[in-house]
This record gives sequence, structure tokens and C-alpha cells, in this order.
Amino acid sequence: MDYGMIGKIEKAKRYAEERDRIHVEALKVTFNGTNNPHEVHFENGVWQCDCYFFQTRGRCSHTMALEIILMDMLPEPPTED
Repeated sequence: MDYGMIGKIEKAKRYAEERDRIHVEALKVTFNGTNNPHEVHFENGVWQCDCYFFQTRGRCSHTMALEIILMDMLPEPPTED
């Protein structure tokens, strides 16, 4: 492995430890739920999930799990005036 790549790997490790450097603005994932896969989107500070629970409550285990995983990388939720 060349020295340039070694340096990039070390830098990547530092970035991974400094989570506050990462800011997620948009995201689309497939979450393999217990019963079915679910499509989850995050855009403009708003979550969307195609599961029934999210459709009725506006939050679900899929979005909450991603909030935990992405802690400190998501923008503050929009405030309602």
C-alpha cells in the first residue's frame, strides 16, 4: 500500500471519531424490519417512512433507530411557530 493511501486511511479514522464533522442533509435507506423492508427518507430535516405506524404517528422504530445511529449528525428538527 502506498503512503498516500495510508495517510487517507488514518484521516478517515480520525473523521469517523469526530462525528460532529458530519452533517446529514438527505438520506434514503431500506430498513429491513422484522416483518418487511421499509423505505425511510430524511430530507429538509423531516423523516418519512412507509410503515403503517409512521403513517399514523409521524414516528416509528425505523426512524428512531436511525436518529440514534446518526446522533449529532442530523440538523435540529424544524420548529413550529
